[in-house]
Amino acid sequence: MRGDVMTWAALALALMAAEALAPGAFMLWMGFAAMVVFVGVALVPGIPLLWQVAAFVVLSFVSIQVYRRWFRKRARPSDSPLLNRRAHQHIGVVTPLEQAIVGGRGRIKLGDAFWLVEGPDLPVGTAVRVIAVDGMVLKVQEA
Repeated sequence: MRGDVMTWAALALALMAAEALAPGAFMLWMGFAAMVVFVGVALVPGIPLLWQVAAFVVLSFVSIQVYRRWFRKRARPSDSPLLNRRAHQHIGVVTPLEQAIVGGRGRIKLGDAFWLVEGPDLPVGTAVRVIAVDGMVLKVQEA
């Protein structure tokens, strides 16, 4: 039975260490579940292994749900919500067409990158405003 106690202690430490190496707040909560099972097995020797594993699974599920419903909602909002959404950063920008919009498609240059645009047919050099994003295609209208 002493091996069960040490196994749960090692599992709890391993899961918490894994969370420190690859943060995502997922394994930390499973580590807490393993720690609770560790304490339970240490205080009440002789608990069958099947019950230990079942307790770990249930406690892991419950602790992850507590995190998702309680702690995640209270997370601080990002000061850069569009950081990894580069196309969305361009909504509202006015720039001239680099390539005429023909058949609903054209091209603009923003910074050092060219972007495919969709909108009404317009000649080269017409000022357009980015009004929406569809994947990596910018939707534009005449400014």
